[in-house]
Amino acid sequence: MDLRKTAFTTLIGLILVVCIVAGQQVRRVDDGALKNAAKNGEEWLTYGLTQGETRFSPLKQINTSNVGRLGLVWSLNIGPGGGGQEATPLFWNGTIFGITNWSVVFAVDARTGKEKWRWDPEVNQEAVRPRICCGVVNRGIAIYQGMVIAPVIDGRLQAHDAETGKVIWEARVAFPQDQQTITMAPRIAKGKVIIGVSGGDRPTRGFFAAFDAATGRQAWKFYTIPGDPSKPFENAAMRKAAATWDGEWWKSGGGGAVWDGMAYDPEAELVYVGTGNAEPWPEKLRKNKDAEAGKDNLYVCSILAVHVDTGELKWFYQVVPAESWDYDSVQHLILADLNINGRQRKVIMQANKNAFYYVIDRISGSFVSAQPFSMVTWAKGIDQETGRPIVNPEARYGSDAIAISPGGGGAHNWSPMSFNPVTGLTYIPTSTANTFTYAAEETFSPKPGQTTGTVRPAPQPKLPAPPAIGPPPLEGPVRGALVAWDPVTQQMRWRTPGGGGIGGGTVTTAGNLVFQVIGDGRLVAYSADKGEKLLEIQTNLRSGMGPPITYQLDGQQYVALMGGVGTVPTGANAGPGNAGTPVPPKLLVFVLDGKAPLPAASQE
Repeated sequence: MDLRKTAFTTLIGLILVVCIVAGQQVRRVDDGALKNAAKNGEEWLTYGLTQGETRFSPLKQINTSNVGRLGLVWSLNIGPGGGGQEATPLFWNGTIFGITNWSVVFAVDARTGKEKWRWDPEVNQEAVRPRICCGVVNRGIAIYQGMVIAPVIDGRLQAHDAETGKVIWEARVAFPQDQQTITMAPRIAKGKVIIGVSGGDRPTRGFFAAFDAATGRQAWKFYTIPGDPSKPFENAAMRKAAATWDGEWWKSGGGGAVWDGMAYDPEAELVYVGTGNAEPWPEKLRKNKDAEAGKDNLYVCSILAVHVDTGELKWFYQVVPAESWDYDSVQHLILADLNINGRQRKVIMQANKNAFYYVIDRISGSFVSAQPFSMVTWAKGIDQETGRPIVNPEARYGSDAIAISPGGGGAHNWSPMSFNPVTGLTYIPTSTANTFTYAAEETFSPKPGQTTGTVRPAPQPKLPAPPAIGPPPLEGPVRGALVAWDPVTQQMRWRTPGGGGIGGGTVTTAGNLVFQVIGDGRLVAYSADKGEKLLEIQTNLRSGMGPPITYQLDGQQYVALMGGVGTVPTGANAGPGNAGTPVPPKLLVFVLDGKAPLPAASQE
């Protein structure tokens, strides 16, 4: 009897041990895990939390009733700095993974805040810095099959062992000698790593490519601009695009850089990519003297859908045909299923640089709707039948200077927005008043490594500005805002001051919250339905702020973000406000009733 009892007790103990071990097993990050990433929201496995890039978390332990208790639990210096922290950190297997300036990748124990490993790709900073268009930044990494896949700003792509940081494979995507760098976060789609290259305002031909996640071998490559027509075109899409260009565009590349927005629909097996502006900027400088007006210059300033297996173009929607104002269309892309006019639509959405919010059918590419979410003078509106902009004639500038809104910085730039399916609202970091004075060079003479074709510095406007449409700017000195936008009705539901199209970003949750990181160093929380401010924490990092994430560990919900510029170059590469002793860039992690001290303010 005693033996049977002992055996039974031992068996129960073994079962309990097996159950505990099973419960602690690492959840594998494969295609299924990425597809279902939003079901419980405990981990943040990809840039936008979901492959549809919603940045909506189902977590609700932190909610409108208690978010005011949020406090810092730990922080970590992540490096010397030298640029803004634009990356979205990832959380998996009890570890936070991030990337900071000069593509340095790191892993941190999320329970203790202690660094587990760090990998410096040792970029040749002196040689590469002059080739970088828009700052020594990286926007994120990817996790897949036990690897952390990281972009290197000098054009490399590396896969690291997630446990040790050691490099498993390395691929060459682009070369800085060709004026191309990588600043965007890679995405995973059906076992492939999808990545694009920066190179805006440089003589480059834009592209994005897919690499086998297991080996690093290139699977396919899609150019966004047609090449030299005297040579065979890569595909039918390039042949079609060539007919929409004039002159010898290929000699200056044409533009179309891919440096941010991507999404993936695993059911449709379509990868969605936003493309950059044309080069040079003014349309008149991209035409032969005898060329007729109206050629669209495909595929700049467009949203493209390509098949994940082949890279074949399935559809495109050109947001701004024959674009002249630096309106890259690479902003955050979000996939959602919306009921529009009594019909369920699978859509892709973008709050564009050009200040219009676009809703497009993501299966067919057909236009659904677009309305301005910020002030617009470049266009009278969007033709709701064709989806083409109704451009103000005077906005197609020549050598006479004219002020146009928004300017090249855009009403919404790279700061991630988020979509809450409960409220039905998108939360857009917005510049409500953004203007630039444009004037084309009389004689186009490209500077080494630059192809904008506009007079710099911008002269005083000579022509009157076109009439404005859209929501008026905020009054007072603060022109940045968080805009809550209803994509079904194309109307603004609420707007609150703070932030802007560049820097920081948002995440929204089932706790009826929107967390926003603002470029001046603040972490703010609002009620998602009404926009009531419920929390404001000044992190003292003050600038170079990245977007937040939220995750759950050991039964507690956390909010994490990266921020700070830290040490910056002197001379021509130094920016304003960088004097004094800067606060090193940091990873900050918050929890309910966190008691850790916030970073000390910089001594300026």
